[in-house]
Amino acid sequence: MHYFLADNSVLKWIETPSLYQIRTDELYELDDASFEFLKKCASEDGGQSKDMEFVDYCLAEGLLTTKEVSSKQPPLIKSPVPSLRYLELQITDQCNLRCRHCYIREKPPQKLSVAQITDILLEFEEMQGLRVMITGGEPLLHSDFDALNDLLPDFSIRKVLFTNGLLLNKSLLGRLNVDEIQISIDGLEKAHDALRGKGTFNKAVLAVRLAKEKGFEVSVATMVHAKNLGDFDEMEKLFAGLEIRDWTVDVPCITGQLEINSEFQIPPEVGGKYLRYGHGAGLHAGATGFGCGLHLLSAMADGKVTKCTFYADQPIGSINDGLRQCWERTVPITLKDLACDCEYLETCRGGCRYRAELLGDTNGKDLYKCFLYDILNNN
Repeated sequence: MHYFLADNSVLKWIETPSLYQIRTDELYELDDASFEFLKKCASEDGGQSKDMEFVDYCLAEGLLTTKEVSSKQPPLIKSPVPSLRYLELQITDQCNLRCRHCYIREKPPQKLSVAQITDILLEFEEMQGLRVMITGGEPLLHSDFDALNDLLPDFSIRKVLFTNGLLLNKSLLGRLNVDEIQISIDGLEKAHDALRGKGTFNKAVLAVRLAKEKGFEVSVATMVHAKNLGDFDEMEKLFAGLEIRDWTVDVPCITGQLEINSEFQIPPEVGGKYLRYGHGAGLHAGATGFGCGLHLLSAMADGKVTKCTFYADQPIGSINDGLRQCWERTVPITLKDLACDCEYLETCRGGCRYRAELLGDTNGKDLYKCFLYDILNNN
């Protein structure tokens, strides 16, 4: 019997040889023998194996098939260590909203060209990248979004679209080439609209429903602010009913527009306890002994490359330098170098380092996470 890699199953050579299932966002670590067998399965002739326990497992997981398929496999080139697995790709900083908490400061809008985006994605794929988060601004406002959307199926990575939902409709959803859509909902109607503008809550919820109807996996991102603190239990019920994939809850950094709109700010002792809400694996994983962002990089709409989008004013390079060169300039955050010392350190990973820097020093504590775990400990 000959076996073939199933559609959306992609071999990745990161810290350890791995198989990535784009559709489910699952990463499977492999030993050398399994890796060699699956490389044959990625060929036109398929692979054969006497290890039926492994084969049966892969068939059950939907990683292999007995039917010949044309599964596109990117080049297998050993990744840097640590590997670059997650890319925030801000294709434009233009937006159709003026949210009171947005980290982007007022300035003329900028965008990456389709040629620039293509080069970035090609290099990210070559570096064995797993997941690209297509962000803005509002990414659907990019003037060449249709051309970009047509290119996305060429890349063997998971594509996640971050949007406020206002521009999603049945027509667009019918031709959208992404694997997941994340929509921002920051409270129930009154609180969400206070932050993002009148009528935006109902449009965002409608966008979730339409995307689900079209078969997309949908996640929701919620920022904790002073006007939505009484909404979380009801939001939890709402999102469970909508059957969303992940619910990411975070506290916005006091930067950009939130510096001006102080009525939405919340102190650590208040905001921290709401971080217990949410569910799912989150946007990017880490590793034992390391802080946030171990496998993450951001390419900004102005061409700068940063550790994450919050560090827009502290670039480590430019897209003209190439992702690999920029990645080699990054210095992983090690937990032993932080001021943190509690029993939850490996779980918390030092929290958001940008938020911690705003609250104190580079190696200081993210007090919002500190108050979260104090509450969990006390309860």
